[in-house]
Amino acid sequence: MIRILIWIGLMGYSTLLFATEWHATQGDMIEVHVHSNEPIQSLSCLGKTWPIQAMNNHEWRGWIGVDLKSKNKVYPIIWTTSSSHIKDSLRVQKGKFRISNITVKKKMANFDSKAIQRIRADQQAIGKTYDIKVDMKPDFSQVRIPVEGIESTPFGAQRYVNGQPRSPHAGIDIAAPKGSIIVAPLAGKVLLVEDMFLNGKLIAIGHGFGLVSLYAHLGKSFVQVGEHVKAGQAIAEVGMSGRSTGPHLHWGVRFNHARINPHSLLALKNL
Repeated sequence: MIRILIWIGLMGYSTLLFATEWHATQGDMIEVHVHSNEPIQSLSCLGKTWPIQAMNNHEWRGWIGVDLKSKNKVYPIIWTTSSSHIKDSLRVQKGKFRISNITVKKKMANFDSKAIQRIRADQQAIGKTYDIKVDMKPDFSQVRIPVEGIESTPFGAQRYVNGQPRSPHAGIDIAAPKGSIIVAPLAGKVLLVEDMFLNGKLIAIGHGFGLVSLYAHLGKSFVQVGEHVKAGQAIAEVGMSGRSTGPHLHWGVRFNHARINPHSLLALKNL
């Protein structure tokens, strides 16, 4: 990040502020900071409002999610107080995403009308979880990986299924032995437990701040909708349900609807 000191007069007195340029890559979730003698009321960027939290000594922090498909350019960051706006900027860089090819049975690549109807219903059920308010604040110091294994497909990979292009991979795939225990990376509330056409057995957990994590292709599930889970609590077993070429966990993260690289969530632990 780049900081430029400026002085701004507010209501008869001067306040030292930092005009900061933050840097992120497509799919990043980043933590941003600002100094303000007045309470910050809101933080906006990328056309959305993001969560904020007061710190010590007139410092405030917030979190911004850069969607997988956000354009490569500079976006304004606006911190709003009761009498002014503090303007920073966010420079988004294009991610370097690999090509991923998989081969599956024809019925899992070319869908009839019945399958399409079910896939759309599944997508709608998942999408609804992104708007469910969970009354808690995520403790990023507790973030952990949900299962140990080999990352078989990274975030953002351009997928080809039986040679046909599909949507980019909005999560990471972790290959692990069938039956391996999957744990919650953060405390949260279970929002959805469903058996789906492509995703197989799926769990969605809300962590507060509009942060939702998804776990797909599961074997056995240990949780129910409405249940509160702790960070590190076992929630399921690795399986290969749905469209899967082998036992693995698909781990996805959405933050205020933005498709987020789970690795950037893990990176917040070290801030």
